[in-house]
Amino acid sequence: MRFFCIQALKLATDPERGNRMTPLHVVILAAGQGSRMKSSLPKVLHRVAGKPMLHHVIDTARQLGASGIHGVIGHGAEQVRQITPAEDLIWALQEQQLGTGHAVAQALPALPDEARVLILYGDVPLTNVETLQNLVSQVSDRSLALLTVNLETPDGYGRILRDDSGKVRAIVEQKDATDAQKQIREVNTGILAVSARHLKDWLPQLSNRNAQGEYYLTDIIAMAADRGVEIAVAQPGSEYEVQGVNNRLQLAELERWVQRQEADRLMTEGATLADPARVDVRGELSVGQDVLIDVNVVFEGTVSLADGVSIGPGCVIRDSQIAAGTSIEAYSVIDGADVGAGASIGPFARLRPGTRLAARTKVGNFVETKKADVGEGSKINHLSYVGDTSLGRNVNVGAGTITCNYDGVNKSRTVIGDDVFVGSNTSLVAPVSIASGSTVGAGSTITRDVAESELAVARARQRNISGWERPTKK
Repeated sequence: MRFFCIQALKLATDPERGNRMTPLHVVILAAGQGSRMKSSLPKVLHRVAGKPMLHHVIDTARQLGASGIHGVIGHGAEQVRQITPAEDLIWALQEQQLGTGHAVAQALPALPDEARVLILYGDVPLTNVETLQNLVSQVSDRSLALLTVNLETPDGYGRILRDDSGKVRAIVEQKDATDAQKQIREVNTGILAVSARHLKDWLPQLSNRNAQGEYYLTDIIAMAADRGVEIAVAQPGSEYEVQGVNNRLQLAELERWVQRQEADRLMTEGATLADPARVDVRGELSVGQDVLIDVNVVFEGTVSLADGVSIGPGCVIRDSQIAAGTSIEAYSVIDGADVGAGASIGPFARLRPGTRLAARTKVGNFVETKKADVGEGSKINHLSYVGDTSLGRNVNVGAGTITCNYDGVNKSRTVIGDDVFVGSNTSLVAPVSIASGSTVGAGSTITRDVAESELAVARARQRNISGWERPTKK
């Protein structure tokens, strides 16, 4: 066995008792290959609600206030570490996957004797913090706590064995269970909390004499019972909290469950969803009152929607703030933008990172913006590209206008003042400044600054050729 420890450990304080108590350390098992996923990506890096499953579990451990978070990795270890840039993690390598007991043993040297240890799994991403707080609160030197769940169809799970008085005596894995034991519906979730001292005493005593030839962590339950250690039991509010992922079907099932929870939350907070089954939140979404969200809308990263925002079907909104009363029409993509109150966007608009729209602005169909500051009341109605640009108030940008901001090496800005009218099919070659009140004639290519209230026309002189014959097909 090889051990890796990269962080000093600290003590926690129990807010209920008001005195110093044993610290909480969380061990996350994330070493399995997940062969049933049929993927080159380690199983724990597959995403639920836009985030790798392992990251969900790490975030939960942080919310618990863990003094140490230990990740036991094996298959795809370097890839897991690379995609999990967490300075507060203590990594341990399980070179051979010899069972859950063997996996936890890899983290033992980094666990202080006085710690309480919570065992979690990198492919069980949605356990509630409250459920785990309840579990951990029952751990002491004289007790361990086990998270169980009652399932209508318990196939594949270890069964909880109780004595005549109802006390937990052991866990039997399905492959080792008798026919009578397989009828038991209370099953082991794998999640448990126990003192580090007990772990260090019991894990070296595990045997692999079983149907799978592995060292089962669950065997410590029988050891605890034999030594008179109390086995407390807690259960989650929903079986989905403890559902693991072994294949893509289960991944999809968990995704739909978490999305339904998000949809219910949004409706409770004041949003109307055209179809709660066809909205995906892959990050953090906050909503005000009277928000309308049509079907097939996807939210990614951190998004806020203020009161009265309406979003048409098929939109994607990522890391953006949308102010009150804004209307976003169908199939628009908004990424890294700050949108002011009463704005109108789309349909088929694309706002790229760095776009800032002031109040009552209009970005219409087939318009793309990037690093653009658009002043109050300004309009870019259709078929235009505006990048690396500052627009003043009440600017009108005609159809087919582009800011030529890239010369193949460097990017330059275009500055447009208040009350400017830019005619259709215009090219503004940056760096260039169009002063307030000026007008640019349609079809112009502007390469020099335009002064205030000037008319700029830059296009070839028109020639009409009489007697010209159109070519015919040979």
